[in-house]
Amino acid sequence: MEKTEVLRQYFGYASFRKGQEALIDSILEGRDTLGIMPTGAGKSLCFQVPALMLEGVTLVISPLISLMKDQVSALCQAGIRAAYLNSSLTYPQYRKALANACVGVYKIIYVAPERLLTEEFLAFSHRVRIALVTVDEAHCISQWGQDFRPSYLKVPEFVAQLDERPVLAAFTATATEEVKRDIAAMLSLRDPFTITTGFNRDNLYFEVDKPPDKMAALLRYLRDNPGKSGIVYCTTRKTVEEVCQKLRTAGYPATRYHAGLSPEERRDNQEDFLYDRAPLMVATNAFGMGIDKSNVAFVLHYNMPGSMEAYYQEAGRAGRDGQPAQCILYYSGQDVATNRFLIEHGEGAPDADEETTARLREQDKERLKQMTFYCHTADCLREYILRYFGETPENYCGNCGNCNRNFEEADVTREAQLLVEGIARTGQRFGAKMVLDILRGSGNARILSGGFDKLPVYGKLAGVGEKRLRAILQFLELRGFVENTGDEYPVLRLRETAEDLMREDAALTMKIAREEAPAPVRKSREPVPANPGLFDALRALRAKLAAAQSVPAYVVFSDATLRDMCARLPADADEMLEVSGVGQAKFAKYGEAFLGAIRDYTDTNGIPF
Repeated sequence: MEKTEVLRQYFGYASFRKGQEALIDSILEGRDTLGIMPTGAGKSLCFQVPALMLEGVTLVISPLISLMKDQVSALCQAGIRAAYLNSSLTYPQYRKALANACVGVYKIIYVAPERLLTEEFLAFSHRVRIALVTVDEAHCISQWGQDFRPSYLKVPEFVAQLDERPVLAAFTATATEEVKRDIAAMLSLRDPFTITTGFNRDNLYFEVDKPPDKMAALLRYLRDNPGKSGIVYCTTRKTVEEVCQKLRTAGYPATRYHAGLSPEERRDNQEDFLYDRAPLMVATNAFGMGIDKSNVAFVLHYNMPGSMEAYYQEAGRAGRDGQPAQCILYYSGQDVATNRFLIEHGEGAPDADEETTARLREQDKERLKQMTFYCHTADCLREYILRYFGETPENYCGNCGNCNRNFEEADVTREAQLLVEGIARTGQRFGAKMVLDILRGSGNARILSGGFDKLPVYGKLAGVGEKRLRAILQFLELRGFVENTGDEYPVLRLRETAEDLMREDAALTMKIAREEAPAPVRKSREPVPANPGLFDALRALRAKLAAAQSVPAYVVFSDATLRDMCARLPADADEMLEVSGVGQAKFAKYGEAFLGAIRDYTDTNGIPF
């Protein structure tokens, strides 16, 4: 069977997305492969399609139980023989799954990295032909990645013990050049075909908001976007509990997820979210990797995450069905302090020596700095993200909070020079608040007792708002004139380039939001489907069928597939099989039921086929 036929028959798609075909061809040619594809770009198909074409079994190394269950459930719905091997199985279930695998029942087996070197699994690996080993979320093998997991180091050791070396394929959504090189080296990839499809996702709207009251802003957003499924990310478990409780009190069906809950409660809460029993999930970063829910309409960050890698991974949970979705970050200065504390007092990478731990901590501080700059930039947010990951995009996307905001180009030379002088006059010994208080002429006791009111710069910026000055200070950091030590008690220091700013002919301009700037558009831009009444009827039918099968609704058909049905109004099997996302197996299970619902709608409304 040809690859396009596999795609059509099992997955219901007429054509491949960007990068998919090249990656599939590489695997089929027997070449090691490394794919960097953004969340929602369809990387799973890149190894699932060749898995169905290769002689032998495909192993998929996956870090999370939730991801395995989700993927296997979707494959079984598509008529593909698949199974997972992880700690969620009882020992008899595990033995039975292994026995089935030994006699060729499954084409694709998902396995946790911790299982690879166990006696039973090694014995199984010598009894079957393993044609392909796929490492999903491959950045987990790199100590320089955002989610380093020591268990991933078992993968190359496992491959080395196989009787015949299979093709190795590795996939991840976010990886810097350093991480990509590390993945290839750690997995011992042989001359890998490597492709980065690009990190841009046009359907995602990005915004940074700095509300005085985050909860009020969150409630306002939910009120303006009713009935949507979304994720609210928080930095700490305490904040998760507080936000979730307030949402429930306000009448919103929210659940929560963090490492402090029991495994049973985490599983139940996750399923409530996946099955739309609780369409709002409030969670720490413990929730996310591997979550494949297609109809997440928004991801709201209640706190700033510690890195662009983490932010883009988490924001990328939105809009996986290709529909417009929103990614909004609620920022405050306290977010920076919280993340600094976590970096300084966190456990660090497991099994890392003291030198490596120190290097990783410095890297985390630099990542935090770049994340902070994102929250303060007046430039296009999409451009900032893409440049961070090594791309050269246009500087105006028209689909982010900054591009939709009214900015003016302002000359900030005088303010910038006085800020630099203020840092110098105070001996580079204080943080932003102290410097700004002096420049704005504050009469607080600390300034008066320290004699800072006698400095030549005292009160020189008394007429300038603190918000504007903080924005300029962040801009000076971004441009490399000033640095923030990032310690528990951060101090502002001048870099050598600050001298250039103090010349008589120096000039500095930056974009600053006008005071009267309108708030960015935050309401969902989700398009109204053709025949909206039919769409509601099909969603109700899907929910009923999903409940009977004990699977999430999107596993039956995605919202995008239902929209295509509403547009095409298929009248028979041939026409239904032309709908995007309807393959042979799913048509056999659900096709007639959906055709019946479409006929009822067209008959009732007098719509000719």
